[in-house]
Amino acid sequence: MTVAHSPCVLVIETDETLANQLSFDLQEAGYDAILAHDAASGMQHCRDSQPALIVVDRMLAGESGLSLCKNIRSAGLRSPVLVLMARDTVDDRVACLEAGADDYILKPYRPEEFLKLIRIYLKPDIDTTEQLRFGDLVLDISTRRAIHNGRVIDLTMKEFELLKFLMEHPREVLTREQILENVWGYDFMGESNVIEVYIRYLRLKIEDEGQKRLIQTVRGVGYVLRES
Repeated sequence: MTVAHSPCVLVIETDETLANQLSFDLQEAGYDAILAHDAASGMQHCRDSQPALIVVDRMLAGESGLSLCKNIRSAGLRSPVLVLMARDTVDDRVACLEAGADDYILKPYRPEEFLKLIRIYLKPDIDTTEQLRFGDLVLDISTRRAIHNGRVIDLTMKEFELLKFLMEHPREVLTREQILENVWGYDFMGESNVIEVYIRYLRLKIEDEGQKRLIQTVRGVGYVLRES
């Protein structure tokens, strides 16, 4: 008989009081929690434990949490990374995305919002071999990877969800409101500029230089996935 293991969440947080609170709430919600209090030990736990999800404070002692995010991605770790941060501006979200993070959690810490986001990212994978196709672009649902002209492309969770939504509605102009509701559906309260940020990064990843644009902007409306 196979024993189901609880997903492991690694929390990298300098503030021990907050770290202990996060750990307690995670365990109460049925997750295994590992704590690290600095970037070096956090990176070591990433390699040793292969956590299902990683929570990183943007302000770590001795090193930026965003620098740690970059190191996590450089090491080839694809687990979702959530950043704890005190400000919510477009620049802050861009910085998180550029560092390889999937999402962010705003301080002051609110357990219900935190656990709601954790559940979104740790939804059980559906055993499927489903693929979405659009021309030479393929999206593998089970691995959350894109393949374009034979090139395998790693995506963050939000990049995957955005591309999936676009590929489920090919040649259909999708408004910013539709995208926010379907991709950022958990009471998103930020500016819609976040869509532009993710579209830009998706284009950099999936569109070959000099080739026709796949994700096209419809000014004043939204975006459409089409051949020309």
